[in-house]
Amino acid sequence: MDIITSYKPLAAVLAALAGAILVLLSRRHPNIRESWSFLAAMVMLGIIVSMVPDVAPAPYGRGLSLHQTVFYILPGVSLSFRADAFSMVFGLSGSFLWAITVFYSAGYMRGLKEHAQTRFNACFALTLFGAMGVAFADNFFTLYLFYEVVSICTYPLVAHHQDEEGYTGGRKYIVYLTTAAKGLILPAMILVYVLTGTLDFAHNSQQGIFGADMGGVLITIMYACCILGFAKNGVMPLHSWLPGAMVAPTPVSALLHAVAVVTVGVFCTTRVMLYVFGTDLMTRLNLGLPTAYFVSFTILMASVIALSKDNLKARLAYSTVSQLSYIILGVSLLTVDGIHGGVAHMANHAFAKITLFFCAGAVFVMTHKKNISEMSGLGRTMPITFAAFAVASLSMIGAPPVAGFVTKWKLLTGAMEMPAYSAGILAVLMLSTLLNVAYFAPVTFKAFFGKRPTGEIETGVKEAPMTMVVPIMVAAVISVYLGLFPDTIMTFVKAVTG
Repeated sequence: MDIITSYKPLAAVLAALAGAILVLLSRRHPNIRESWSFLAAMVMLGIIVSMVPDVAPAPYGRGLSLHQTVFYILPGVSLSFRADAFSMVFGLSGSFLWAITVFYSAGYMRGLKEHAQTRFNACFALTLFGAMGVAFADNFFTLYLFYEVVSICTYPLVAHHQDEEGYTGGRKYIVYLTTAAKGLILPAMILVYVLTGTLDFAHNSQQGIFGADMGGVLITIMYACCILGFAKNGVMPLHSWLPGAMVAPTPVSALLHAVAVVTVGVFCTTRVMLYVFGTDLMTRLNLGLPTAYFVSFTILMASVIALSKDNLKARLAYSTVSQLSYIILGVSLLTVDGIHGGVAHMANHAFAKITLFFCAGAVFVMTHKKNISEMSGLGRTMPITFAAFAVASLSMIGAPPVAGFVTKWKLLTGAMEMPAYSAGILAVLMLSTLLNVAYFAPVTFKAFFGKRPTGEIETGVKEAPMTMVVPIMVAAVISVYLGLFPDTIMTFVKAVTG
């Protein structure tokens, strides 16, 4: 892979920071404030799209890696950025989803007359600043730095309502994530530097940065610290911050579950797995299969818990806990199709999950209902919202022609590429799919075929404002598009193992 110097990865990161500053300066003018957020999102998206011809592999592009170093701290430790195929999967999906989330959140926050909307929009932009810093990080140090930026900037969003429930959810969020990062990731990162003399990521997913003579026990300990330390990935037992953060407004839930936060967690985890340790070393030390079975527990247990939740956002939260582990599972299979399925699910899950949370928010704005048991018949008065929910549910289940089918297919074929002991992984994938059906299908069924309580149809329930419905439709349509035309994302995904 050829490497060239380019300002574009840094510019994409700084676009969100500029947006946050402009939002604060426009706090007295709500329309201008929201316009700055949307403009910053579109500028970021435009910069990232402009990198596609350079970064996309042949025959779609030049197959380059774009680098920009800001400054050095120590030899082998710098603040620097990289745009490669792996980073583009997160960069493209995250920047696009920020644009439609800004549009949606304006309708949601104004519809409920929420307080502190300037702080909300500024912190939202700062979170994307951190997320894109993670996406385009060129080394472990930059990755860790922006991972912590995401944690700090998201706290005011989680505690937005400033009540006891909000502060409790916010404290759990910040304590879990910062403690895990400082207690596990920071020591592992320091040890990596001591042992190798660099924190720069390797330029392919096979090699890693460790020498062939490195001790297996020490590497295994560092590897375990990284799997658990990036607690935004939702892996049990360090997952409970995520359901607790559901006290935040729905646009924040969408940010947490689709646009930035959890995707940051699994992106960091898999970036380190592939570009610090590498598949060759993981195969030699037999780290892949134990990781796959470890996260399989999260996939199944979180799905079982989701079944027990009547609150729609709580059910979606545990769905996220489960779905995130598909990404780590796929990479840990250490097969070509497995890695492809895991990496592709970052984008596939993001578009489907943001649709689901957008739908939950639309229902709450129009009816103030949060529980699934209260939504019987609402599909007949909010047909667009619940049709989009059905489409996104199919993606989470893994049914064609929606994007999630591509994920499940690649994970299944990736498991079959493994030796004979892959039967357990195949069983996990099949059982988890049945559980997905069990906790998603009843929502759509109740909405369209359930009977409303007497008199509720006449209360004026209708579709949410267009500022909310349009983003819902766009996200749902893209989930279908990515299922019908998977090469849109798979072009970059395949280059990860190329």
